[in-house]
Amino acid sequence: MELTEREFSPEPGDTLLFENDRVRVWSMTLGPHEEFVFHQHHHDHLILWPWAGEVQGQQYTPAEAGRDEWGLAQRAEPGFAMFKTVGTDRPLTPHRVRNLRAEPVEHFIIELLEPSPSATEQPWQHNGRGEFSESARSGE
Repeated sequence: MELTEREFSPEPGDTLLFENDRVRVWSMTLGPHEEFVFHQHHHDHLILWPWAGEVQGQQYTPAEAGRDEWGLAQRAEPGFAMFKTVGTDRPLTPHRVRNLRAEPVEHFIIELLEPSPSATEQPWQHNGRGEFSESARSGE
């Protein structure tokens, strides 16, 4: 199904591994240079990279729908963990990711299903076992 600009998948991974009333755990496995569809995060979440990986992300806006600008980048060493407070006022801007490596990469997304303690989105927090940038562009 083709999603309109108002309808994006709420599923941040390709495989649901576990779910109860408080937490949902997804894996995202990307083959060499593979992309994952545009999706939105509706819950505060932790992204965990057990193994090394490198991906770029592209945020969706109607003005950028046909452009090839990938403004998000993650370079993960084993054990890289990032936490995002999404907040309760709205989901994150829809985005998609692509694997920059010639081999498969996998990471896990742990969603906290209880209401966020914050009304608004907060900056990313991470443990320093990798890098996260919101300004990288393809070709730079």
